[in-house]
Amino acid sequence: MTVIDLIKSRRTIKTFKPDPIAEDDLLAWLEAASYAPNHRLNEPWEIRMVGPETRARLRHKTDFGGAPVVLAIVSRPAATPFERDENVMAVSCFVQNLLLAAHEGGAGVYWASLGALPHNRDILGVPQDYDVIGVFGIGYAAEAPAAKPRTAIDARITYLD
Repeated sequence: MTVIDLIKSRRTIKTFKPDPIAEDDLLAWLEAASYAPNHRLNEPWEIRMVGPETRARLRHKTDFGGAPVVLAIVSRPAATPFERDENVMAVSCFVQNLLLAAHEGGAGVYWASLGALPHNRDILGVPQDYDVIGVFGIGYAAEAPAAKPRTAIDARITYLD
């Protein structure tokens, strides 16, 4: 499968099979994600593996679709607002790489933003100067949704003189 095929066929998965994810596979996907572009190679991402007690305390409405793996990805603080933005963008690239690597490996991902809520930041032990990019359920899809229509890309392009 080409990279373009992977990008176009990846979906947000909302329900998962109970089948475990092999640790070697998960680590390989995370390592692939670490090749994301990032300024001055500062690698601003941190990964927090969410265990059963923490997962229960997060009280996600669907328990991350029953995913066998849940992790949080955060962005480290920076000295300036501009560097903070660079960090968040780099960690978002890390996440996209993770989504594609997991998809290529036959797994899917559910991306939840609930980690940014103040009480969930506390549950995850995230310091105030860090940004929570998301909490992710990872597993093998019980059901993969069909693609939704996208806006034609030429409608999103502005040409500047």
